[in-house]
Amino acid sequence: MASSIDASTSGAGGVITTADNTGILQLKSGGTTIATISSTGLALNAGNITLPSTAAPTFSASSSSTLSISHATNTKIPFSIEDWDTNSNYDNSTNYRFTPTVAGYYQVNIKIQLEGTSSGGETYNALYKNGSLHKRVGMTPNIASTQRSPVGSILVYLNGSTDYIEAYVFQNTGGAVALNGDSQLNYFQAFLARAA
Repeated sequence: MASSIDASTSGAGGVITTADNTGILQLKSGGTTIATISSTGLALNAGNITLPSTAAPTFSASSSSTLSISHATNTKIPFSIEDWDTNSNYDNSTNYRFTPTVAGYYQVNIKIQLEGTSSGGETYNALYKNGSLHKRVGMTPNIASTQRSPVGSILVYLNGSTDYIEAYVFQNTGGAVALNGDSQLNYFQAFLARAA
């Protein structure tokens, strides 16, 4: 048994409280335990957590562009197709950037598919933060005549006001390489993993 506070749904009385000496408190609604507070912390029952979309921004965007990616240059990818954008923080028409309005640590995923080339060379995704290269995310082997598909993820802190991120790709195979135009092969995503 534990002490409890129950927002009753039956009869008069409204809030029903019970007490014991275990040091454990249960928060209930209509007799169903929503959360338990003990000396080890707060435990929430699965399925009972509801956050507004503004509390945990997330987006996913893809690209169907056949953009030409120049040799030895970081090139921004226009991820213009929004799969979702829960808090309208992703710009899919002008800057192709994510500027979340909640400060915290964001998990970012990037995958880009380039066509094959007859020469080897390095290919990687580049995560830009506030207009500058932040991290290289995923790299493909230096092998000729294969499609290049760097994929990777990273955790990045964003301040919830001015910080923004963008996805670029780099290749140095000796000449221009085309971005594969299949939107299922090119994506840029982020979600709030932990608030600051």
